[in-house]
Amino acid sequence: MNATLTPELTASDRCDRCGAQAYVRARLGDGLELHFCAHHGREHLDKLRHLQDVDILDETHRLHAEETPVV
Repeated sequence: MNATLTPELTASDRCDRCGAQAYVRARLGDGLELHFCAHHGREHLDKLRHLQDVDILDETHRLHAEETPVV
């Protein structure tokens, strides 16, 4: 499947800084995508939000989602 067709991040998406699972994606106007784990996302998101023509997907809420118990 083409990654541009799936808006959500998957377990195969890795942080560009440390290689951990990515929970934040910043897609810049020139097509460049940056992936960050929650830690590095918090570190860099404020700077990225000030840029023009950037689309940010922040899925860090998934880290705090309650798991449904298996019965």
